[in-house]
Order: sequence, then structure tokens, then C-alpha cells
Amino acid sequence: MASTTINLPYNVGAIKVLDCRNFKPELNRNFVSVRPSIRVSNGRRGLIVRASETREGPIKKTGVSDEECEAAVVAGNAPEAPPVAPKPAAPAGTPEVPSLSISRRPRRNRRSPVLRAAFQETSLSPANFVYPLFIHEGEEDTPIGAMPGCYRLGWRHGLMEEVAKARDVGVNSIVLFPKVPDALKSPTGDEAYNENGLVPRTIRLLKDKYPDLVIYTDVALDPYSSDGHDGIVREDGVIMNDETVHQLCKQAVAQARAGADVVSPSDMMDGRVGALRAALDAEGFQHVSIMSYTAKYASSFYGPFREALDSNPRFGDKKTYQMNPANYREALVEAREDESEGADILLVKPGLPYLDIIRLLRDSSPLPIAAYQVSGEYSMIKAGGVLKMIDEERVMMESLMCLRRAGADIILTYFALQAARCLCGEKR
Repeated sequence: MASTTINLPYNVGAIKVLDCRNFKPELNRNFVSVRPSIRVSNGRRGLIVRASETREGPIKKTGVSDEECEAAVVAGNAPEAPPVAPKPAAPAGTPEVPSLSISRRPRRNRRSPVLRAAFQETSLSPANFVYPLFIHEGEEDTPIGAMPGCYRLGWRHGLMEEVAKARDVGVNSIVLFPKVPDALKSPTGDEAYNENGLVPRTIRLLKDKYPDLVIYTDVALDPYSSDGHDGIVREDGVIMNDETVHQLCKQAVAQARAGADVVSPSDMMDGRVGALRAALDAEGFQHVSIMSYTAKYASSFYGPFREALDSNPRFGDKKTYQMNPANYREALVEAREDESEGADILLVKPGLPYLDIIRLLRDSSPLPIAAYQVSGEYSMIKAGGVLKMIDEERVMMESLMCLRRAGADIILTYFALQAARCLCGEKR
């Protein structure tokens, strides 16, 4: 007898692993077993299907041929099957009401974990993450107080270990942020384009060990400026635009020469994308991409990051070059300029408070969209988890999924390693 037996779990657990390539279903021993057996009725052989039997081994065949099975069915002796399960009872006191006269019931597509997974519109994978990493000249890893779980990593030791951990769970893109010694900072940020500086040295070391690692770099003067601003500061406090762009071009070329894959101007100076593209091309780096911080807002969510790099402005704020959080349409102006000047990726920063801006750029541009889940977002989730006010892991994953749903192709997030481990089914 040729037959097909299907064992179905009673309870299909919620599918946590969102990357289907790494999905490993758990074995559930509590299943319904369909077992054929022989019965004799009026001299004819037939089959009885018995349900609700737990069997660990394969079901034995009875030796009945296909022709005998078909003949039994034609003769009215079809195999017995379990009855349809009774409708679950409602709790006592539930009112009896007529069914609503509605043809569309969206809950039908949400009634089981399998259906919910089948119709899920947005996916999340480690490939969507870019892991921001802080580096410094020391050999020891220094904890960052305002960002639990984050460190200033020694560029020759701790960084290599952290990158290896990330690659093990599918995160193969990083972005570097340097903690520069105060003695190397200056009003014009010349250390930014020192080809033997911390960032170029680190890029060369990483590329030597991991040639396929995608390295993003930050293009801005604030880590190198004695004033703590993203550009050169005039004596009256004005941030000089064109002179700053000149310095940024030299910085981007130095990073590209060291092996950077993507340079990322975060300075918000006017015209810098076009100038960087021209400078890179002139030096033979046509293959190096530009991820522009297109809509970078003058946000209060950046505080922990500035502690990590010790890069707070010495005076004033950054409102004359970063965007007003109240503005929406202005993001389109910045996006159109960056796109026309040759940007390859458009980034929105911060992330979760600016989902509307992510969607705006997604709908208005064919370019890839990046979102930066910034330090303040990260630290709030961490703090809420420590205080048991929220489930840290669930909120982390939900926040990342929301950024993807809004339209982000990639997400710069300090949760990259932790979230990738969750997606791969590892424990924290």
C-alpha cells in the first residue's frame, strides 16, 4: 500500500526567528498519529485510522496494495478518520448574539502563527545591520557608562574580537567612530586626514584580516576638532562651510586609500556630497560609495554618543547646520541635493522618533535608505530593561522591525550583535 502520513503538532509555537534561512523548528512529541491497520468486514479488507496516538518511530505499512485501497473506497469502506474537533466553549455569561454581517474579517489571516508568518510584510535579517564600533588607541576595552554593553575598543585587540563575534552571526558591516587623544585635536581638525591616524590604521588592519568586511567610515571633524564641532569655527562662532568641505574631502580620500568601502559624511555642510564624489573620483576611488547623512536632526538623543567620543561642542550647539526637529519638508530639499550630487545611500538620524522622515525619503527616492538608531534610543531601551519596565529583547526587536517597516534598507544600531544573535536563535 502506498500512503502518505503527516504528523501535525497540536501547538505550533510563535516563530521568533525572522530570518527563514536560519529557522530551526523545535521538535514537538505531542502529535496526532495516523496509523493504518487491517480490519475485516463482510470478507473485505479495509483500513482503520486511529488518532491521538503518540508514536516515536515510523508507521509500519500493512502491505495493502493501491488497488485494494481504491476498491475499498469504491465499495464504501473508506478508512475512518478522526472527527472534526468540537468548537471550543465560550466562558459562562458570554452573550448569544447573531454573527455580524461582514464579508471581510482581517483576523482570519492572523489566527495562527503559521498564517501570521506567511503574510508578514517586513523581514529583518543580520544583513540589514551596520554595527557602530568605538575605537581608541589603548589596548584595553573601556566601558561607556551611558551605553551599557558598549565599549571603546582597543583597535588591535578588542575590535578584532568584536568583529569576529558579529561575523559569526551574519553581521558583516561596521562603521568606525574614533576617540582621538586631546593632544591631536586642533581648530581645523587636521588629524582627520592623517593617513597613519587611528581610523586609517584600523581599516588596514581589518581589511588584512577580513577582506570581505564592509567598512563604513564617519566623515566629519568633530572627533578631531578642539572646538567639538563638525566644522571649522570662525572667531564669531560661525561654522565655516566651504573651508570645512575642503578638509572633509581630504579626510574621505585618506579613508578610501586605507580601504574604506563607504564614506559617510555626517557633518551636514552644504555641497559636501558633490565635493566628496569629485575628490574620490579624482584619486581613482570611483568604487567607493557615499552614504550621506541626509536628514540629520539637531536632536537631544545624541548625548550618550558624545560621552563615548568625548566630543561635546566646547560652546553653543549644532543647530546652524543640523536640521530642526520640527521640519518635515526640509528633508526633501536635503535628499534631492544629495541625490543630484551623487550620494549612493541616504540616511536619516535619529531613527525611531523620525519614522515619518524615513517613509518620506523611501517614497520619494529610488536610492537605498539607511536609519541610525542612535545612542539615546539604545540607552533608553537598555535602561528600561534593567529596571524591568519593559522586556528589553522584545522592545529591541520591535524597534528594529519598525525601522524596516518604515522603509529603511539598512539600520545602524548598537544592538546589531545582540539582535543578530536573537535572529539566529542564540541566547543572550
